[in-house]
This record gives sequence, C-alpha cells and structure tokens, in this order.
Amino acid sequence: MIGLAGEQIIQLAILMPLVASVLIVLAGKKPNLREAITLITAVMVALLVMTLAGQVNAGERPSFDVFEVIPGINISFSVEPLGMLFALVASILWLVTSIYAIGYMRGHHEKNQTRFYAAFAIAIASTLAAAFSGNMFTLFLCYEILTLSTYPLVTHAGTKEAKRSGRIYLGILLGTSIGFQLLAILLTWSITGTLDFKDGGILAGKLDPAYAGILYALFVFGVGKAAIMPFHKWLPAAMVAPTPVSALLHAVAVVKTGVFAILKVTIYIFGSDFITSSGAGDWLIWFAAVTILLSSLIAMTKDNLKARLAYSTISQLSYIVLGALVAVEMSLIGASMHIAMHAFAKITLFFAAGAILVAAHKKDISDMDGLGRVMPITFAAFTIGSLSIIGLPPFGGMWSKWYLALGMVQTEQWVLLTVLMLSSLLNIAYLLPISVRAFFAKPKEGVVYTQIKEAPISMLMAIGFTSLACIVLFFYSDPFYNLAVDAATGR
Repeated sequence: MIGLAGEQIIQLAILMPLVASVLIVLAGKKPNLREAITLITAVMVALLVMTLAGQVNAGERPSFDVFEVIPGINISFSVEPLGMLFALVASILWLVTSIYAIGYMRGHHEKNQTRFYAAFAIAIASTLAAAFSGNMFTLFLCYEILTLSTYPLVTHAGTKEAKRSGRIYLGILLGTSIGFQLLAILLTWSITGTLDFKDGGILAGKLDPAYAGILYALFVFGVGKAAIMPFHKWLPAAMVAPTPVSALLHAVAVVKTGVFAILKVTIYIFGSDFITSSGAGDWLIWFAAVTILLSSLIAMTKDNLKARLAYSTISQLSYIVLGALVAVEMSLIGASMHIAMHAFAKITLFFAAGAILVAAHKKDISDMDGLGRVMPITFAAFTIGSLSIIGLPPFGGMWSKWYLALGMVQTEQWVLLTVLMLSSLLNIAYLLPISVRAFFAKPKEGVVYTQIKEAPISMLMAIGFTSLACIVLFFYSDPFYNLAVDAATGR
C-alpha cells in the first residue's frame, strides 16, 4: 500500500469489493475459492483503509470528483476525520465478519451462499463510499444503494416472514429517505446553492434560524437507518436475516451509516454553532431520549435473543443521535466515539447469538439456562460485550458514554444526563441476566447438554477478536478518539 495517493486508496477501497462481488458469483460452484476471494478482498480493503487513516492523521484530506451530475452537483469523494473513523470501523469489522460468516454459513447449512457473499461485498462498498462522500448528494446516493444491496440479505431465507420483513425494511428506509431526506436536500440546495460538506456548515447566515428546526427534523427523520422512533420497526424486522448480516450490517454498516449521516449533517451542513444558537435540535432531543428509554424497556420484554439485541441497538443508536443534537464539542466527541465502541461491543453480542444458534440451535433466552457451562468461550465473550455496552471499565464503551455525559453537563442538560444514567441501568437489566442464567442457572428439567460444544473455530476466532477489542479500546482508544476530536473541532 506504500506509495499510493489518498485518492487512489479511496478508489481501490470502493472498487475492490465491487470487483470481488463479480468474482464471487463466477466462483459460486467452488466454495473454497469463493470464500478465499471474500477474505483476500476484506484483508486488502482493511489494509487500504488503515493506510488512508495514517495519511488523514498526518493532516492530509484527499478528495476528488468523479463527474458532474448537473451544474454545481458532483459525485464527489473526500476524506475527513469522521468519515475516516467510520470507514476504519466498517473495514476492520467486515474482515472479522467474513471470517465469522464462513463458519456460520457452513455450520448452519445456509442456502444461496454465493448470493450472500456477493451482496455482502456490494454492501460494504456502498458503506465505504458513504463514509468517503464529499457532499450530501453523494452520501444520499450511497445511502440508497446500501438499502437496495442489503435487501437480498434481509430476505435471504426466502420464507414468507423474510419477504414480509423485507417489505417493511424497504418501505420504511426508502419511504423516509425519499419523503423527508430528499426534500431536506432539495431545500438545502435551494437555500445555499451547494451540497458540499464544509467545516462549520453551509447554512449559517443563509437560513432563517426560525426554520432551522424544521429542516433539521427533515434530515433526522429522513435518515431512517438511525432508527429514531417511530421509524424504527425495520430494524427488528431485519433480524430475520442470517446472524452475520445482523452482526455487521445491522449492528455496524447499515445502522451506523444512518447515525453517521446525522453527524455529517450536524457538523458539515448545519454546523454545531448554528444548531446551538438557533435551537434547531432543542425539541428533537426528546425523540432521541424517548427512543433510548422506551426501546430499552421493550428489550427487557423480548425472550428471543436477537430481538432483544435489536431493541438494544435502537437504544444505543439514539445515544449517537442525542450527542449530535446537543451539538457541543464533548457530545460530538462522545457520539463519534460511540460509532466505534458500540460497533465492537454489539457485533460481539450478535456473534455470540449466532454461535449459540449454530452450536445449540437455541434462539430464546429462556432456553439457555446452564448453557454457559458447555459454551464458556461464547458466553464469556457475550459478557464482555454486555459490560462494554453498559459502559463499565475496563471496557471501551465507557469512553463514549463518558464524553456524552460530559456533553450533557457542559450544556446543563440534567434531564438528559439522567436519561443516560437510567439507560445504563436498563442495559444491566436486559443484558447481564442472560450471562447469569447461562453460567449459574440449572438447565430445565430433562435438558442435557452432552451433545453441545462450542461453535466452529472461525466463529470463535471472530468472537475472540471483537471481545478482546472491547478491552483493548479502554486502554488504547487513541485512533478513534483523535479522529473524533478532529471531527468535533473541525481540525
């Protein structure tokens, strides 16, 4: 990767998964070759993105235009610290999930594996393209491609339930993006004459502060992938997909593209100073606060493990949205860091859920009593991921919650600080009992686990990596922290 310019790295990082998707289809009848293409591409993309991160940390901001759509609007790519942070998380976890997916798809005897890996590659390409978008038009285009490319993954099983979930998925995500987000983009274009991302935003001095809240709401609710209530039901519906899809796309790529888009709009379209001075987010913060608490309460009622994790994700996404809406330096740092910290923790939980399904064929928490004693690695990892989600030391999730809390203190938002504290208590209530039951409860009468052992080694490798990362990120969060600070301060 040495000697490549930033522009070349961006192009390769986006194009390589697209080329890989074609090669995967061509190699469909040779599973080993198909999976080798997936892994080699994932390794190369991760190395490319890490190389680019080094250039960005050194102060470089590579950018280029692909072509002009209409006068003044280009398909444009540009790397700034927030996009770099998101791309780093997505590329690393794509590699880890690819390793995990091989064990899961084979161990669970999934059908249509070639289609799965090909769609997966297209999805990661569109995610990276969104991360590197240089203007709101390009981000919107990549956002929509990501929605369409993940539809085959959501409906992978081909059952009536999967098809119904796919309709909910497309209906909400396309409905919100076309009905609200596209309208917001057109209004922004008419007001400013540009859609380029700019430090400090492009709306200050051009939009009457009295109307800022309306435009901001169109963006926030138009980004359905952020799962703000009442536009959240697509996410639990999408849990019908195979666990590797739930793990990466619905704990990292899809949902994080949503909250990433809201952060981009906050920092580079509105500008944090304009949001705080105009009060644009003052009423929207309560939608985020309600989503945090209500989705946590719903999570407590779910016996299906993936359903509980889905509602947990909805809650955690609203941490990021809340940090964006408060729009001060500390809250933006916390929101940006939570993209990374939540990603590593939540993907660990989904990995564990998939391992339990493959090894023990169990989906419901009530059926997992005593299972931890025969699957100790899986449930130990689940416990680590849970503690990071809760925000306890020594786990990385503590740092993002810490800076979010500092943002509430900085703005004297005591009610919102209380919401964050209550949410952490609810995290304990719906996550830790799973591990306690698995390790200490007696199996149900007549249930014997003699035939159950840990999941395939490739799945355990992935689970081990992400759970270890949750600990490492407590002691060494600098790569993500530095990018988060640069994004929040406009460096």
